[in-house]
Amino acid sequence: MFEVIIGLEVHAQLNTKSKLFCSCATSFGEEPNTNVCPTCLGLPGALPVLNKEAVHKAIMLGTALNSQINKKSIFNRKNYFYPDLPNGYQISQFEVPVVGLGELVIDFEDGTSKTIGVTRAHLENDAGKSIHAGNASHVDLNRAGTPLLEIVSEPDMRSSEEAILYLKKLHSIVRYLGISDANMQEGSFRADVNVSIRPKGDDKLYTRCEIKNMNSFKFIEKAIKYEVNRHIEAWEDGIHDTEIVQETRLFDPEKGETRSMRGKEDAADYRYFPDPDLLPVIITDEMMEKYTQIPELPDEKKARFVNDFGIKEYDASVITANLETANFFDEMMKEGITGKNAATWLTVELPARFGEGVTLENSPVQAKKLASVVKAIEDGTISGKAAKEVLDYLMEKPEVEVDAVIDELGLKQVSDDGAILEIIDGILAANQDKVEQYKSGKDKLFGFFVGQTMKASKGSANPQKVNELLKERLG
Repeated sequence: MFEVIIGLEVHAQLNTKSKLFCSCATSFGEEPNTNVCPTCLGLPGALPVLNKEAVHKAIMLGTALNSQINKKSIFNRKNYFYPDLPNGYQISQFEVPVVGLGELVIDFEDGTSKTIGVTRAHLENDAGKSIHAGNASHVDLNRAGTPLLEIVSEPDMRSSEEAILYLKKLHSIVRYLGISDANMQEGSFRADVNVSIRPKGDDKLYTRCEIKNMNSFKFIEKAIKYEVNRHIEAWEDGIHDTEIVQETRLFDPEKGETRSMRGKEDAADYRYFPDPDLLPVIITDEMMEKYTQIPELPDEKKARFVNDFGIKEYDASVITANLETANFFDEMMKEGITGKNAATWLTVELPARFGEGVTLENSPVQAKKLASVVKAIEDGTISGKAAKEVLDYLMEKPEVEVDAVIDELGLKQVSDDGAILEIIDGILAANQDKVEQYKSGKDKLFGFFVGQTMKASKGSANPQKVNELLKERLG
């Protein structure tokens, strides 16, 4: 039996307006090589100037991860040669990063949790992008110099499930903080995954492989499972020492497998040394006081939803996993409805009606309108079944008010005692034999009377009123 060892290096692109060491824009999707200048092109004589907003955002993340924040940190040159790295080195932090030791807690479905250590989070500038087409390769340097926070975990994860929970939680945190859009499709949140295995009970760390530049939770999970199986097979075949070498690998989504890219460098291979063009980063007490005041994070929001609105912990976890969903729920609760119903209609009924390309952000029905539908159920205006018809209608015509939809579709429940009693009396008179059977002890017949009453009212009678009045009439 083997134990899986997983560590993650996550690159979160910070949403500053300009790059880390120059004033070029960080906007995505521009014409190739248009957001560039002598500094990010690595031209002789151009000097870097640190973007202070990137430091502020690093402090915020460090606070969220309960990390040590180093008030003095330095930038280093990480030397390697690649076509999309114009300087021939990357400016990064090696010896003293801005964010030191911290932690992140992941939660499992069964209610248990686990703390994953965070080794560091350091600032660095991104490389450009190589585009391979046929026999030619092109380089787009628009991304070169974009500010990144590289968040390095301890090798504390023991399964692909734990790795995905860690990544999703970290993804939520950077979005809650507002320091990154964390758009995985655009590469704003991507991970390098380090995988190794060892016999259970062994405390030694064996040769690891790094799967590079993963930007999909689904593919990361598949890549880890493939790599773990590859390591186990090599171990069982007795070729682990020769087959598993320290290297960088890429994941092929079409084949569902990893393949070798290049040998993995050690720190010495990068020949780190302090960047002579940049002064040490000094974080003042005033900066600490200002940027450690961070927004409500997923765990805090989850606890508030459970305590204030009485929803289940699992429902609160689902809602707070995504910032937009959490904000939507908060908006719904301002309308004075119950948390349980709000959670159900937000997480089940509304998403069930989303077509291709529709998300919560662009949903035709927004928070206040959905809350109005829930409120109509809770005050007895319509039944839960009727509410689904109302929501179907609103998905097509969101501009119409809920009351107007109820009237147009004729879904308003009858709650008038007199009208319902008239129906009940007719049902009881037509079923005297069943009334006698009920009174003699056949309690299950009560459901029959409820059903007949609802049928006679064509579903318009308030079920709660029907139950109350039937109990009165049947004694």
